[in-house]
Amino acid sequence: MKKESILKLIATHGYNVGFGAKKHFATYDIIEKVPGWIGFISIVYGILSLKYSNSFLSEHVPCFLTIFGVISLYASFYLHTKDDYEKVGKKLTAIYSKLQSLYYEIKESNEEGFKDELDSADKLMEEFYEISITKQICFSDWYAHYKFFVQMQIDWIDEQKQFKLFKDKIPLSFMLTILAVLMIGLFCLFQNCEWVSEVWQQLSK
Repeated sequence: MKKESILKLIATHGYNVGFGAKKHFATYDIIEKVPGWIGFISIVYGILSLKYSNSFLSEHVPCFLTIFGVISLYASFYLHTKDDYEKVGKKLTAIYSKLQSLYYEIKESNEEGFKDELDSADKLMEEFYEISITKQICFSDWYAHYKFFVQMQIDWIDEQKQFKLFKDKIPLSFMLTILAVLMIGLFCLFQNCEWVSEVWQQLSK
């Protein structure tokens, strides 16, 4: 196998492991933070309802709070395995660092063959597949994209894969969801604009 092909292979391994690590951390963060955020939103709603008592708040907000409650209940199903996601995320990050070191070692080497390096990469990937948790919480994939492309040092991977914004960095499912929400929001807005003016009047007082 040529040196260029080996570098692309190691970079692909790095992407799989790095994204996997961030996905485990994303699941951990969602389990850890979602109940707290929902509690905070509920308190804010309680405070606002004391001053801004109108039909919008009384009819619509409780519906959203019910949805948030269901989301919190869903997140609670993962509480007993929360620490496992953090531990695996740390182990995968360590594997990611080893692959990065292996990448630069091969890149800066003038030798040929790289059999030992390929064997090391195979062992690292075997460990990756062995310890990874396949069951991840909903929306962890979206959050993992942010954590991977924004928070992680991925220059060495991008050197080979050359990530594109809409093709790689922003999930297609996220873009479709945002588009659907905007379309539904615009439809509802044009169908009934009375509550918008009502809320605006209340906030303007």
